[in-house]
Amino acid sequence: MGAVTPVGNTVAETWDAVVNGKNGIDYITQFDVSKMKVRIGGEVKNLDIGKYLELREARRLDRAGIFALIAATQAYEDAGLEGADIDRDRFGVFVTSGIGGIQTINVESRKSHENGPDRVSPFFVPNAIINLIGGHIAIKYKVHGPNLPVVTACSSGTNSIGEAFRYIRDGYLDIAFGGGTEAPINELGVGGFTAMRALNMSNDPENACMPFDRRRSGFVIAEGAGVLMLEELEHAKKRGAPIYAELVGYGSTCDAYHITAPDETAEGITKAIKLALLDAGVNAEAIDHINAHGTSTPYNDRLETLAIKKALGERAYKVNISSTKSMMGHSLGATGAIETIMTVKAITDGICPPTINYQEYDPECDLNYTPNMAVRRVVDYAININVGFGGQNAALILKKYEN
Repeated sequence: MGAVTPVGNTVAETWDAVVNGKNGIDYITQFDVSKMKVRIGGEVKNLDIGKYLELREARRLDRAGIFALIAATQAYEDAGLEGADIDRDRFGVFVTSGIGGIQTINVESRKSHENGPDRVSPFFVPNAIINLIGGHIAIKYKVHGPNLPVVTACSSGTNSIGEAFRYIRDGYLDIAFGGGTEAPINELGVGGFTAMRALNMSNDPENACMPFDRRRSGFVIAEGAGVLMLEELEHAKKRGAPIYAELVGYGSTCDAYHITAPDETAEGITKAIKLALLDAGVNAEAIDHINAHGTSTPYNDRLETLAIKKALGERAYKVNISSTKSMMGHSLGATGAIETIMTVKAITDGICPPTINYQEYDPECDLNYTPNMAVRRVVDYAININVGFGGQNAALILKKYEN
């Protein structure tokens, strides 16, 4: 696994920060926000790009592409694939983004307006389009199987991992990168979500992201990347790969209701969870932990809570639910991948991360959100849930790996 997040530039750093409830949300530094309504976000900090990429190469890439390549490099190395004898035709890339190279779009559109369209960079199109994120990974690691970024807004990372899972399980691939990346912290990205009234506008980094709390009023925009190496079990065992957990179930649905608002019945999220349970061949009683989408918006948290109760019944009150967004903010198309990694770590370490900033009870959010302090617990099965604009819903079920 590999991760670049607002609280750490590796999986280990990120997990340590999350377990200890570290807040990665702060004032935006990448551009002048003095005249903007929203001035806070979850930025990646102190990233040593030169450790992973040649700086000349990095200068030609969008920030989202840089994050993805670094996370993919970490995952590749962590999987022990350096020098491994694998069939590159049965190797795939499912690394995506919600909105792609928006930093490049922001810079180059300004350049076109100020200096004329002939001054636009030749790297504009390759850096703007989402499939080139996986394309760069494929080129670096000689991946000759499919490069398929699944773009489903804020469930993109989860859906991409789920589709990679299906390709492997159905026998098309032996191994695949799965994950997502995002770098939306610029004038266009922040301005766009502000105009939608989707963001928290308190400009208080310590009390902006408060999932499931009665005071919640909008999400905090963030950036980062998460990439996992998914591999067919016997293939992994044969080459002595380190195995952290098994991915055993995947469900995906669409509300077909509204371009941004979730369905008030929460049936779409409910069905995605139930489909994942059916796919995994387990019942609700098996679930110990959920990494929730938990965006800190009034609608999402209320309806996600309803869906968990509908899907799990009485078991919903016995699981530990965590929103790691409370510490990292919402990295859009990357969030599902980062949160899947956090779910794996919950299983391997037997720790359910906290949902920080939880103070005021909301009667419509009445489950155990692991408030403010991590909880040690045996986690045999866990669910990661993500949803996105357009009514997208995705759920993954992971299982403790037993030798």
